Amino acid sequence: MIKNKVKLCTFYITRHGETVWNTEHRMQGHQDSPLTENGILQAKQTAKKLKDIVFDHAFSSDLLRAKRTAEIIAADHDLVVKTSKLIRESKLGPFEGKKLEYFRKTLRKSLEYRESLPNEDRMTYSVHPGVETYDETAVRMITFLREMAVAYPAKKVLVVSHAAIIRASLIKLGFATDDELPHGSIDNAGYAVVESDGVDFFVREVDGVHKVKIE
Repeated sequence: MIKNKVKLCTFYITRHGETVWNTEHRMQGHQDSPLTENGILQAKQTAKKLKDIVFDHAFSSDLLRAKRTAEIIAADHDLVVKTSKLIRESKLGPFEGKKLEYFRKTLRKSLEYRESLPNEDRMTYSVHPGVETYDETAVRMITFLREMAVAYPAKKVLVVSHAAIIRASLIKLGFATDDELPHGSIDNAGYAVVESDGVDFFVREVDGVHKVKIE
């Protein structure tokens, strides 16, 4: 007897376009900042790359920078963008809105200790009580993807989210280690194509996601 072929849901997991706070090197987290003109252009460029993809659904983080990016990409697909808090950026607590330099200086010892750990242990290490761990962040995204994969088998789904949560998720899914996918390795409006049946995940393609080769 021939078994039915598993119908995989295909996700186009995309980072939002450049924001004002990106240009100011400020930590965003759950706080928001509008897209710059360049950010809007980046979203339009990604929309052009994906113009031949027949999306069935479009989702974004409930943060406006992600929703605006999703609306630009989905504009020619006649889709309403739905939002979810599960795919918000990593929570940065008291450091949201602060300069990246301040974050690194304040948490220098904790960040250095995390970097000294084996890759797998970095995922669960907490650098500050108010800051989500990589693992906590990734679990939110992967929970969302599992639910969507079960709900929409064989469909193509646009998911617009944020750099840290996409990075953490790709690491947890085994695409790369923490060293192979350092901070800053995901471009604004870059994306990863991921297939899933709700159990297994397969990273099929990346664009603007820069995996570093470790010797």
